[in-house]
Order: sequence, then structure tokens, then C-alpha cells
Amino acid sequence: MFRRTVLTACLSSALLCLSLSAPAIHAEQTPLHDGWTLQSACKLQDDGAAISKNAYKPQGWFATPVPATVMAVQVASGAIKDPYYGMNMREIPGGDYPYGKVFSRLPMPQDSPYRCGWWYRKTFAVPATDKGKTLSLHFGGINYRANIWVNGKQIADDSKVAGAYRTYDFDVTANLVTGQQNTVAVETFAPTENDLGINWVDWNPAPPDKDMGLWGGVSLVTDGPVALRSPLVTTHFTDDTLKEADLSVYAELHNATDRAIHGKINGTVAGVRIEQSVDLAPNEDKSVAFSPEQYAQLKVKNPRVWWPYMMGKPNLETATLRFTEDGRISDEQTVRFGIREVTSDLTDKGYRLFKVNDKPILIRGAGWSQDMLLRENPDRLRDQLKLVKDMHLNTIRLEGKLETEDFFHQTDEQGILVMLGWCCCDRWEQWDKWTPETMDVAKASLTSQMLRLRSHASLLVWLNGSDNPPPANVESAYLAIEQQTHWPNPTISSASAKTTSVTGKSGVKMSGPYDYVGPSYWLTDPGKAGGAFGFNTETGPGPAPPQLSSLKKFMPSDQVWPPSKVWQYHSGIGEFAKMDIFNSAMKTTYGSADAQAEYLRIAQTMTYDAERAMFEAYGRNKYTSTGVIQWMLNNAWPSMIWHLYDYYLDTGGGYFGTKKACEPLHIQYSYDDRSVYVINSTYEPASHLEASVKVYDLKMKEEFAQADRIDVAADGAQKTFAIPESAFAADSSVHFVLLELKDAAGKLVSRNFYWLPQKPTVWDWEKSNWLVTLPLKPEDMSALRSLPAAHIEAESHLLHSQAGETVEVRLHNPSKALAFQVAVAAKSKDGEDITPVLWSDNYVELLPGESMTLTAQLPQHVAGASIEVSGWNINSSTLRLASEVQTASR
Repeated sequence: MFRRTVLTACLSSALLCLSLSAPAIHAEQTPLHDGWTLQSACKLQDDGAAISKNAYKPQGWFATPVPATVMAVQVASGAIKDPYYGMNMREIPGGDYPYGKVFSRLPMPQDSPYRCGWWYRKTFAVPATDKGKTLSLHFGGINYRANIWVNGKQIADDSKVAGAYRTYDFDVTANLVTGQQNTVAVETFAPTENDLGINWVDWNPAPPDKDMGLWGGVSLVTDGPVALRSPLVTTHFTDDTLKEADLSVYAELHNATDRAIHGKINGTVAGVRIEQSVDLAPNEDKSVAFSPEQYAQLKVKNPRVWWPYMMGKPNLETATLRFTEDGRISDEQTVRFGIREVTSDLTDKGYRLFKVNDKPILIRGAGWSQDMLLRENPDRLRDQLKLVKDMHLNTIRLEGKLETEDFFHQTDEQGILVMLGWCCCDRWEQWDKWTPETMDVAKASLTSQMLRLRSHASLLVWLNGSDNPPPANVESAYLAIEQQTHWPNPTISSASAKTTSVTGKSGVKMSGPYDYVGPSYWLTDPGKAGGAFGFNTETGPGPAPPQLSSLKKFMPSDQVWPPSKVWQYHSGIGEFAKMDIFNSAMKTTYGSADAQAEYLRIAQTMTYDAERAMFEAYGRNKYTSTGVIQWMLNNAWPSMIWHLYDYYLDTGGGYFGTKKACEPLHIQYSYDDRSVYVINSTYEPASHLEASVKVYDLKMKEEFAQADRIDVAADGAQKTFAIPESAFAADSSVHFVLLELKDAAGKLVSRNFYWLPQKPTVWDWEKSNWLVTLPLKPEDMSALRSLPAAHIEAESHLLHSQAGETVEVRLHNPSKALAFQVAVAAKSKDGEDITPVLWSDNYVELLPGESMTLTAQLPQHVAGASIEVSGWNINSSTLRLASEVQTASR
């Protein structure tokens, strides 16, 4: 049995419609995970009454666990070839929908097997000891409609079960037989183009089944006569010392009986005992609240405060609530929560600024995607959150794709903030086409999600719209639900700058760009586009071609090079289906790349430079800039665009540019005025630092040097000095800038290396749009293609500890030439990339005579592993994971 929390989202007096959230104690929740079967209704002659009886014998059905969408089941069984490889998805029946269109807006093709209903079926035992208890079936997510049958009786039809983001508990006490086997059968139907389904917008193609089926878990829930739902603890600090936290406690009660009940709700909250008496009418739902004004013990002194991980420790407390009748426990539940308060206001410039526990925070995050088939993988989830923290990002944004409980528990525990809300671009924002049923489903979906999610400490903000705010009637309905459910965090009307008549200015923008722009864009924007001012909810420099080892995993060998239709298919939809802007920028800035290795090497350098510049610009301008969300963090399937690490968790140039820019104490160059800043992203002052700069011409002649002592306030951005224009010699087409920051003890805490053109980009701001700002005069750094050969001596060491295996790679440049963009990668014995690997740094430059040590955490022991060292102007070499010295030379 599992601990659980149950949340209320009742829409019908005839049915108990509830939503589950975080784990809790007393009431029993038995996951019905294994032993399901699946089959198309178009292949069956039987109805739900027959299929849901124990005696029914499913012949030729797919075996599957749940949750699993229909197509995920087919892929797992081998009935469908890997849809992520090449263009296989186009060959799947129903997968040949109009190419490049947003599938959620289109009807299912006439010949699609997913126009049919698909039956899920499971037989399960109900213990004899459950006799006399309240029994319900919980459904954590059904996409989109369903008919549900238990033991030959229909308990709900597709008029009541509609909505991908709704969750349900159906009271089946009268339908189940204790001490015997019972059968549930669920006929699911895919969303139509008129439904509020799960969509993939323009991120990638959508699966032909539109993710239909049981995408959330199913459980048997056993309660007493009164169920306690949705425990929530909210916090308000009396002042900025955080020495007293006023806690408010909420819970939802449901009386499942036909009699009035008098009882008590009591428990402990962060060690504090609370209790009150409650009267419930027959079948009544009631919200119960404990306020600090009524219960003085909820004024907690010197609390253990929850912080985002870069601000402090994400301490979690425990709340246990129970309902008792005549001293007998009917339901008891436990939830983990954080004593923290998230607020937001508009700055004097009208920009949305978030505060956590009364301290401002610059939001630096990226957009998250689930797997395209909604497959769950707990190990993969943990690996991805490690990558998020390794880049020093503090926030993940979910546009729709409202993740699993495991996801939110992990973000709570790890102190990663989450901004979330509804998706754009189909029926979710086609409000003029909504019917009364659409409105009902939207409100029920929001109720389910508010109650499911509201107790999580990591939640930053809910967005009621994405690309557009909802109209007044819809926004008002949403706000009413958020108030009724005691949503404890800020809400925003949308991710865009559009105002509403209900809540006014959003304080955020989504003005792009979404395609490639060079590094100077972010600080030279005159206030017309996506530059480093305000809060940009989705933006970034676009394409991010994976490395060769990843390309080979999802492309046939004859499609890997030159760029092919498979490249295009694995890009985005619409304007994002081609990489022309990125490729043009590569050609004009660095020169033509006619060979595969050249192209991929330059691509990693471009994404490193572009991502670093974006995050650095927002960091320098805080709190004129208040937040930036890179679009995106990851992909739903193997993709050529929009990620900081690829589908296989391989980390390329963009990842390390981001990691560099967001490091806690950071020195950086400004493209607009040649100034050097130190950014302190910690909440402690940094004193007695030494910042230094050296400028070199293309031949590595030192043109300028300066060093200064500097103090930087907590969460501060401090200018040190400006590099004079005269430092950049006119006869060098490219210059190099080396920045270093040392602490009071002389230890190097930040190192940053730039390559700069003699003449910066001139941008065509007048023709700037949401997609991109193109250059009038692009920068020229083609001379980097002709750097003199350098030599790298490299040693690799494998260190063993209880924490795992650490690789140490020592690099030394004994030559007289700069070693440019030197990259290291861990390889398996068959040459595949080992992922994920957390390198301390990568894509680095070594000056003549310079040495550097890079370290990495390996995910597991890999026999026969090696380290590959490569770069722009060195020969690639391979080192065995042992103590050895090898030379990589061009």
C-alpha cells in the first residue's frame, strides 16, 4: 500500500469526482499498475458490459502497465517501429497527416486506427478486509474521453469523463465485491480538434494517436466514511527577518455516507498540534481552514525556511491531518510542504519581479517537455534535474505538459522553482469557439490541477494563458477557482505582454527571438524586441544541432549528412521546420562549412556563444531584467532545435555556455559598452575579489591588461572597468578577451574567454519581429577557421569514491598557438557517448603554455570507457580511463 493525499474536484452530485496529489498515510491506495491489456474497439464485437466481467477472455490484446498511452503500448510491444527514428512516424497508420501542421487543430485522418475507441482492461483483487469501507477508483489522467465499466456495470460515460487534465475518483463501493476478483474496463477516445487535449504545438510532430489513453495512473483507494482531501499549508512572514511564519492550513472533507457525521479534524503541522470539530451533512463536501488568528500555535517562531537551492536550503516540513469520528480514524494523510512565501510585483518600469521569502530572484530557467509518448522514467527525470542544477538554472517552465507527482516532489526536494500553466495554439486559446461544455471542462481541469499541485513548495506561478490571455469571462472564472482552492502563489494572465480588463498588465513578455541571433543582440536591443529587459517567458537563439553520436541514433546513415529531409522533420513545425537562419549566420560569420565535422563543430561554438550571451545579459541587467526562460530546456523526441541538452542527455555547446553564464560568482564582458561586470548570484556579499582582463589579437599578441580589486553585494551586479576601444587593434579581424576572477585567497573562481569581431554586428531593429532580428551587417570571424595548429597534452585519471566515479582530465598547451574550443567527451568502448556526464567545464580555450584540469562525474561504471579530446585547431585524440599522457596535435 502507498501513502497518499486525495484532492477534491467535484463536478457532479451523482459521482464522487476527486483528484489525487502527494502521498499520505492512513487511507490505502493500491496502484493498479501492472496486468492491463489493451485493444482497439474496432477489432471487438463485445460491449463494455461483457468486457468488464471476470469471465471475459481477451484474445490477442496487448499486455501493458498503466500509465501508458495507446501508441506507447504499441511501441513497447514492437507492433510499431521506433517512431523517433528517421521518418518512421510518417509510416505509422494515421501518421501521414498534413506535414508541418499542428495536429491538435486537425481531425484524425479517416483511415487512422485512432479514430476508434481503445479498451484498457484489468482484473484485480479486493481484500475481504475492505468490506464496509468506502472504495473508489482513481484515474490520474485520461486523454480524452472515456466510458468506464466495473464488473459489468457502467459507472461513467464519455459525457462525464472528458478532459486530458482532469483527474477522477469514482465511488465504486457498490460495484466491487470484496474478497474476490473484480474487473475494470475503460474505453478511451482521442481528443478531437475541438477538445482541450494535450498538444505539442510547433515543438515537434505529434504522435498519430494524439496521446490518447490512460496517461495517468489508476489506483484503488480505500477510505473510511469521511475522506480527507488536499491538505495545504500556506505561509505568510510577518516581516523580512523571517523569524515568525504565520501558517494557514486547509483541507477538503467528503462525507461518502447518507448520514450526518460529527467528527474532528486534527493533526500536526511542522510539529504544531491543531484540532477543530466538524459537522458534515449526508454526502457533503466541505472545506476546512485553520488560521493563525484562530490558532495562535500556527504563528511559528524561528521556522526552518524553504529556499530555492541557489538561495539557501530547500527545507521541507511535514503536515499530518486526520478525520476522526467517535475516536476512530476515518482518513489520515501526510503532505510534505515548505515554509516559504512567493510574491510578485511590477517594478517601476512595469516588469514582473518575483520574490521568495521577501528576497528578489532573477528567474533563469528553460522550457520543459515530457516525452512525446508521455512515457515515465524516474531515473531519466532525476538525471535531467541534475543537469538543470549543474547549469545553475533556478526555474523550469511547463507550458501544459503538467508533469507527474514524482516530478513535483523532486523539484520540492531539490529546490528548483516551477512556473506552469496552460498551453497555447489550439482549442485552449480559441475561446471564440468554446461551447458550454468546453468551458465546463476547462474549469474542471483547472480545479483538478489547482488541488493536485497547490501544496508543492517549488511552484512559482500559474499562467492562465500562454501566448494570449483569456477573455474576461474565462479569466474571471479561472481566478475564482484559484481563490476557492486557496492557490498560494502568484497568477499571471498569460506569458505575453498583453493586458486584460480583469488583471491589467502581465509584466512579462514573449517577444522572441526563437531563431538564431548573435551574442551582441541581447545587450544592444534598443527596447523593441527580446533583449535583456523585463521578464521574457520564452526566448532563445533557436537551433541546437546535436553532436554526431546523437544524430546517428535517430537518423539513417545516408541522412546524417548533408542536411536532409530528416533534419527538417526533426526540427519544429511551421517557421521552425528549417534551419536557414542559423545556417546563414554560420556562413556569414564563420564561413561555409562543407564537411559534417566542420558544421557540427562550428554549431557547438555558435550555441555556446549565443546561450552564454543571453543569460549573461539578463544577469548584468538585473533587476531591469527580471527573468528569462530559454526556449527550450529539452525535447519531447530527438530534435535539431531548442534544447540545452539533447534527447539522449548529451551536453553540447549551449549547455556549457549556459553553465558558464549562470555560475554563482561570475565575471563577464558586455557587448554594448565593452565593460566588465562581476555578477554575484549568491545571497552573501563577495569581498576582496580581484578581477582581471587581458586582450589579445588574432596572433595572441597581448594588447591590453588590467586588474582591480572589487567587492560585490549579495545578489549584485558590479561594474569593474571598461576596456578602451584602443585595446582592439585595427589590423586584427578577431580579438580574444580573457577574464579571470579570484577570491581573497587568490583562488580562481571564474574564468571566461571571448572571441570578438573587429566590427560588431549591426542589427536591423526596424524589421525585428517575434521570430528573429536579422543583421544588416553581420560580424566576421572567419579568421578563426585559419588558426595556427596547437598541441594539447592530456592525461586522464579515474578516481573511485563512495559517491561514484570521477574522471579527471588534465590538459596542457605546450605550443605557441591558442587551443580554441577544446572539448572533452566520455565514450563507451563502442564509441558511443556516455550520458549524462557532469563536466566541471567544457569547450574551453588554453593559451600558450597554459594548463587546465577538468573533472566529471560518470553516471555509472563503464568498462572500457575512454575520453575523447577534440577542438578547432588540434587533432582529436582518445585517452583510456587510466593514468597516461597523450598528445593531441593538429
